[in-house]
Amino acid sequence: MTAPERTLDPQRLGDHIDRLYRAAWALSGSRADAEDLVQETFALVLAKPRRIRNQDDVGYLLRVLRNTFISSRRAAAARVAPVALDDKLEPPDPSAASRPEKAAEAREVFAVIARLPEIFRDALVAVDVAGLSYAEAAELLDAKEATITSRVFRARAQVARRMESPSASVKEGRG
Repeated sequence: MTAPERTLDPQRLGDHIDRLYRAAWALSGSRADAEDLVQETFALVLAKPRRIRNQDDVGYLLRVLRNTFISSRRAAAARVAPVALDDKLEPPDPSAASRPEKAAEAREVFAVIARLPEIFRDALVAVDVAGLSYAEAAELLDAKEATITSRVFRARAQVARRMESPSASVKEGRG
């Protein structure tokens, strides 16, 4: 039985900005790209009234965020690549000023997550970064809950290996 449709409440979108930002950061590996991705997601969602089937807006918003990310990557691949600026130059984060070691570690973890194979990265972002349950992540990613469980387990192992030994390569795995 499917849940009845309802209209997405634009007034409550701000309630989810932190979770979306963390998910976007993990997908893109860059804070600046994450901010742009969240902004683009909100612009798409607010462009016209949206009808959704579940009670929680986060699942829908994460799906839009992920689709927007994939679309932007495809569009970027089709364009001629500009000369990249130094990624290490990021604007200061006021919350990171009191804990620079935590900010550096978060930046490193998100960079490792961004380099994971897509199936593992998406599952890890949905569960560990956005805070969805395994069931919610399975619905979002159109997979079985057991599949999400194994992908998250494997993704965590790959991230742990990369954090222990930055020179180790992320192994491609099956989902």
